[in-house]
Amino acid sequence: MSSTKEYLDYVLDLLRGLDGVAHRRMMGEYVIYLRGKVVGGIYDDRFMLKPTKTALELLPDARMELPYEGGKPMILVDVEDSAVVARLVAAVHDDLPSPKKTARPRA
Repeated sequence: MSSTKEYLDYVLDLLRGLDGVAHRRMMGEYVIYLRGKVVGGIYDDRFMLKPTKTALELLPDARMELPYEGGKPMILVDVEDSAVVARLVAAVHDDLPSPKKTARPRA
């Protein structure tokens, strides 16, 4: 099952208080970025975040689920308070390392 555009819009509305939120459709699902870092995604209309230390401290009773068969467990976000969700996503972003820069091949 693929995620719907309506659910993406719902999640983006929850994240409206954050600057630098972006998404990319990938194989019927959506990857969610914050200021260039992958923080999570939408899988089968479920919003999920990477399980970083701070995120797990903020949601100690978080339910972990697999985003897809063979994937790593992620935090299922079932909170509807946009301020809480924004704080959670920002915490995940801050815990993650900066993306590695890849060298461009020379022509």
